[in-house]
Amino acid sequence: MKRIINSEKAPKAIGPYSQAVEANGTLYISGQLPVDVATGKFVEGGIKEQTQQAMKNIGFILEEAGYSYKDVVKSTCLLSDISNFAIMNEVYGEYYREDCPARAAFAVKDLPLGALIEIETIAVK
Repeated sequence: MKRIINSEKAPKAIGPYSQAVEANGTLYISGQLPVDVATGKFVEGGIKEQTQQAMKNIGFILEEAGYSYKDVVKSTCLLSDISNFAIMNEVYGEYYREDCPARAAFAVKDLPLGALIEIETIAVK
């Protein structure tokens, strides 16, 4: 059975996709950009602030679906510039301190709307 998850606290999808889909006890969260719902724009600042906002948006969706960061089993971090990896990794580590999820992180040519980071997440109950 498939359940669509939408949190009012996280940015609305900007295309034909859902914020998240739960299927058979697994939650698939679409890539989250650093959009602040209050303004509808990217947060001010650089990679640190953008990573914090993307992680907050993931948290809002996890919460809406009845999950937490402890349920996350896999993340994929897409960076617009690999030189931002160390700062992204530091912020990411604030959310996952023990029993960390598997993760891939790599640089891509461009991200939607010129973002510095996008993070997609999979969680399991």
